[in-house]
Amino acid sequence: MKRHLVILFLLLSLAACDKPLTIEQQVIFTIREMEARIEDGERRAFMEFIAEDFTAREGRMNRDQVRAMVVFQLNRYERLQAQLFPIAVIETGEGTAEANFRALVTGGPNWIPDSGQVYDFETSWRQDGSDWTLVSADWEPVPLDEVIDKLPLPASDP
Repeated sequence: MKRHLVILFLLLSLAACDKPLTIEQQVIFTIREMEARIEDGERRAFMEFIAEDFTAREGRMNRDQVRAMVVFQLNRYERLQAQLFPIAVIETGEGTAEANFRALVTGGPNWIPDSGQVYDFETSWRQDGSDWTLVSADWEPVPLDEVIDKLPLPASDP
């Protein structure tokens, strides 16, 4: 009997831990998946996260143009990497959200990148069933002096 109670307790504990992800967690998970797909050079898998009615650069760029840009960058750089800094997600309505973040994007032929740029991203998302799709994005390069000014100072040697 005692064994059955322990098993029942464990099952109830596991069920309690199985809380659904928040909208913030779902959107961040999707962004991280996109990051992994682009770093793995998986253009088609990356584009699956982008809505058919997607717009970027304040309406001056559509989904097909983003696809072309992704193909160009993947062909230009053997290895693309992105380091995303804190992602702030705000639920904007039923099944919609915005996510803003800063990213360091680097590329190069080998493990050590030979070029890079920091960007500020503003993105809008729509829930399609259980998935989140990117419906719009705008990004601006961040000047290097602004990035350097916010870096922590190195610790001094004794």
